[in-house]
This record gives sequence, structure tokens and C-alpha cells, in this order.
Amino acid sequence: MPKVAVYNMTGAQTGEIELNDAVFGVEVNEAVMHQAVVMQMANQRLGTAATKTRGLVRGGGRKPWRQKGTGRARSGSTRSPIWVGGGTVFGPQPRSYAYSMPRKARRLAIKSALSAKVQAGELMVMEDIAVKEPKTKTVISMLDSLKVGEDKALIIMASADENVEKSSRNIPGVKSITSMGLNVYDILYHDKVLITKDAVSKIEEVLA
Repeated sequence: MPKVAVYNMTGAQTGEIELNDAVFGVEVNEAVMHQAVVMQMANQRLGTAATKTRGLVRGGGRKPWRQKGTGRARSGSTRSPIWVGGGTVFGPQPRSYAYSMPRKARRLAIKSALSAKVQAGELMVMEDIAVKEPKTKTVISMLDSLKVGEDKALIIMASADENVEKSSRNIPGVKSITSMGLNVYDILYHDKVLITKDAVSKIEEVLA
């Protein structure tokens, strides 16, 4: 089982914790992590791009000229796709880009991302992160004490903490999420992952 140091908010080491091999010590599967990130990005796409077909363009209700006898090609509408000002053929229409991966693959992707952070020494376990009132300065002080002030940092809490979330959201490159909102993109995007001991227990309970 991988051992990781435990820190408090002042940056002092308070002990060590043994992480579960089944979650934080698996063989890193880059292919599954890539699939998870692509899925997450696809699910965030709005899919609202739209073009007007000939039936949606205003006008064109009257036949431009009679069918025969003019010497010109027959035409039924000025909104035909071959006319200037006409409709668009095969243009984008509103759609959903969302898709899902198998549950086991999603779990493996999260385990791989966490294990990669542990192997790279970029995961730090916190005794607790407690902020009495929303104050950005408190979180900045904590990050500086841990020497991660210049890195993009992901804070993972066991449960929603409004004070921590409000205190961290104004800091560029810093994000706070709960263990229930754990995702591969956020783990890989941030340079350092700060996770509380309670959050470690919850994650191991679900994924182990």
C-alpha cells in the first residue's frame, strides 16, 4: 500500500496514511483516462449550432416564373439551396453530443488518475481543511504553507463546504470539489491534488 504524508493547514507534517492499493495503487491505464476526458468534454458541449433549411428561410413562397416557355431552368422557390439567400443543405442542427462509458471503465479511469498523482508525488493528504468564514486569504496562506501556491491545485472535500468553496473560487487555478464530484479531467488538469482524510475514506469506500 502506498504511504503518503499527512499535512495540516500550516504546512506541518502530522503523520502518514496508508492508501488503499485498489484505488490509489492500480496500474495507470492512459487509454481509459483519455476516453473519460473526451466523454466529459463531449458531455459539456451545448450542441446548439443551427442552420436554416429551405423550409425555415423566410420567403420563397411564390414560384419565381412559370414552369415552361421562359427558356430558363425550372424553379419552384427562391429559397432553394442553389440560390443566393436560400437554405443550407446538411448544415448543423441542434443535437446532444453526450455519451456514456461503462461504469467499470469510468471507475478505472478515476483510479488510474488518482494512482498517477500518487506515483508522481502530486497528491497531498490533509488532516482537515476548515475555514471559519469565506476568506480567500486563508486558502492562499494554506497553499503557500504547502508550497503549492504557484501550481494549479484541486481541493477535494468529503462533503460540501460553502466556506472552502467560496474562499477558493476566486484564486486562479484553484478549484474545490467534493468526493462525490470526483472526475478524471479535474484530477489531471491540476498540478497538485489536496485531499482530506475524510475524503480519502469516502473514495476508498466507494471505489475499493
